[in-house]
Amino acid sequence: MSSSSSSAPPILSSSSSASDVSATCAAHNLTESEFHALREQATAAKSRAYCPYSGFRVGAVLLTRNGEYIPGANVENASYPVTTCAERVAFGRAVVDGHRDFKAVAVATDSNQGPASPCGMCRQCIREFCELKTPIIMFDKKSNFTVMRLEELLPLSFGPSALGVPEPSKS
Repeated sequence: MSSSSSSAPPILSSSSSASDVSATCAAHNLTESEFHALREQATAAKSRAYCPYSGFRVGAVLLTRNGEYIPGANVENASYPVTTCAERVAFGRAVVDGHRDFKAVAVATDSNQGPASPCGMCRQCIREFCELKTPIIMFDKKSNFTVMRLEELLPLSFGPSALGVPEPSKS
């Protein structure tokens, strides 16, 4: 879980520790049922990944402010630049369904080396739709997790203010 200071590195937490889950939820304004649903749904989404080339399955789920969960999975293509990451699949689906206000993002992979973080392109996509304080919860194959706020994953981010325009409406 991430501390309240942006300079402190995230701490890898074990999913089997109820105290780590409780502390994470308290620090990021999530309920334990929301946390567990994010983990379960991101893990379930990764089972639907289409990744015949890399074999690297990724599932993502967005928690909307009104309590809905929007899943996504990575979709590879033989022409790698056409591949779409799980996070961007979830955001595309959410926008089409009329959602633009999110409370949390979760990502699950099959990594045995700790949780994998969203790529740079996905971080920028998350920045478009989420507040800088939004928790990004990353799970590995064993459900170990790391939580970072978007502002920690994408410091000095490029957003609407860099273009001199107001934040787009969330509705």
